Amino acid sequence: MSSPIALDRLLTEQRNATTTTIDRLSTLEMLRVINREDAGVAAAVEVALPSIAEALDLIAARLTNGGRLFYTGAGTSGRLGVLDASECPPTYNVPPGLVIGFLAGGDGALRRSVEGAEDSPEQGAADLLAYGCQAGDVLVGIAASGRTPYVIGALDQARAVGAATVALSCTQGAAISAHADVAIEVLCGPEVITGSTRMKAGTATKLVLNMLSTGAMVKLGHVYGNLMVNVQQTNEKLRHRAVRIVEQALDISGEEARQALAAAGGEVKVAIAMQLLRVSADEARHLLAAMGGNLRRTVDAQAEIPPVDDGAVDAGAPGGQHG
Repeated sequence: MSSPIALDRLLTEQRNATTTTIDRLSTLEMLRVINREDAGVAAAVEVALPSIAEALDLIAARLTNGGRLFYTGAGTSGRLGVLDASECPPTYNVPPGLVIGFLAGGDGALRRSVEGAEDSPEQGAADLLAYGCQAGDVLVGIAASGRTPYVIGALDQARAVGAATVALSCTQGAAISAHADVAIEVLCGPEVITGSTRMKAGTATKLVLNMLSTGAMVKLGHVYGNLMVNVQQTNEKLRHRAVRIVEQALDISGEEARQALAAAGGEVKVAIAMQLLRVSADEARHLLAAMGGNLRRTVDAQAEIPPVDDGAVDAGAPGGQHG
């Protein structure tokens, strides 16, 4: 386990010189200080974009080939991973087992802190193994401090079975970086309240996880333009959204969009493909299946087919020749 001296050297444990009198400020001034500190988080993420892109390409490649994406961490880091994973199925209609989040202390730690759970690398490895992680999968280990033993244990276990690994931290030269194929280090600086990494580090982590999961879903073809064409229609709001997606994708009226959806059996991708490619629902499904369900690739592939010469068709058709 890391010594107190090592912890004192971590960026996330440093004292923020701009907030040393925060307990003396008025309410509005206190909020302005917090807001100013938060404003720098996106800039810190921007600096890390090359490594985030490398991680995203790795994740997308594994998912495209049938792998799964795992997130793990302790405390806030683990909770944010579970949150990101849990939002993928309703947003993109992917199976619940495609993106899996787990954290030190188990599901109970989502609501109540489980002290000491993060200190066991063996438990991190065991929890990952319980999900059957294997070659072809990818694990993102999240630790704002960059040194959580539980996360290191999970990363080492993932590498042992041949899975790809990504380390996400908010400190430079993080210990977990040495245990991963790709290291993302977002240097957002000392926290407003010393060591309270649920603040800037938590925001940075959420931004990066948004990029990784959203980017992966875009690359898997669950987005057309900027529309969620794989949306699950499980409630009234989402049924209305499906109509709006078809309406916006095709630039048609709401009533026309509802009719297109009805003809497609309620499938958004099929409805759009039918209209853009002027094919039946069955043919649209066939074309989509050939492209792995990727609507953009399906539409673009058909657009690349050379147009049929109408004259040649007429000449070859019955009655097309004139004597």
